[in-house]
Amino acid sequence: MTINVTNIILAVTVFVVSCNSAQQKETVSIKQLANHRLDTLHIDTTVLKETFQQEDTAYNDYLTDRLKPIRENFKRINSITKWTSVDKQELDETTEGGEAIFYYSNSVLEKIVTRHFGETFQQLTEYYLLNGQLSFTFEKSYKYNRPIYYDSTSMKENKDNQTFDFEKSEIIEDRSYFDKGKLIHQVNNQDCGSPFAADYLLIEQKRILADFDKLKSTKKST
Repeated sequence: MTINVTNIILAVTVFVVSCNSAQQKETVSIKQLANHRLDTLHIDTTVLKETFQQEDTAYNDYLTDRLKPIRENFKRINSITKWTSVDKQELDETTEGGEAIFYYSNSVLEKIVTRHFGETFQQLTEYYLLNGQLSFTFEKSYKYNRPIYYDSTSMKENKDNQTFDFEKSEIIEDRSYFDKGKLIHQVNNQDCGSPFAADYLLIEQKRILADFDKLKSTKKST
């Protein structure tokens, strides 16, 4: 059954997990994405919110000088309250859809935000630009304990002991730092900032830049 959620204000509970396992719980009210469809059974939809007026978390000191301008740019952009232009575009890469949002200040593209929704997850990715190049990405994802349609009937039919429960979601955050087109550092909230191997960073660099370039080319073609 398809639920029309356009113009419905939903209460959102977001759990932010730090490396020391401390958790903060905050509730925000947001408008459901205009073109987003969910095939669920009366399940409230919790949507990850964008970063706003936050500083980057410094997990280590060995790259402080190189990361400083990246972090300052991240804070500058996510503190902007009025944009010259905001363009939205639907994305159909996942089962439940999504969207890309392009933020401009004085005709300069400053940030791209993408949302992807699936039956077992949702992901929010923020791309921050500095001097026209990708500078920082912040990837946040919820991995659900069960698919969003998984109710008590599904649980019994599958001889399971759990239904879909958003509060049991696994929360994963990745922060990636770029300098002149090269990924120089990456932090995952589950490893407390331990440095990744160079070959792994190269793989991640190719993945992130490919997604970023695809978004830019898609925007140009519309």
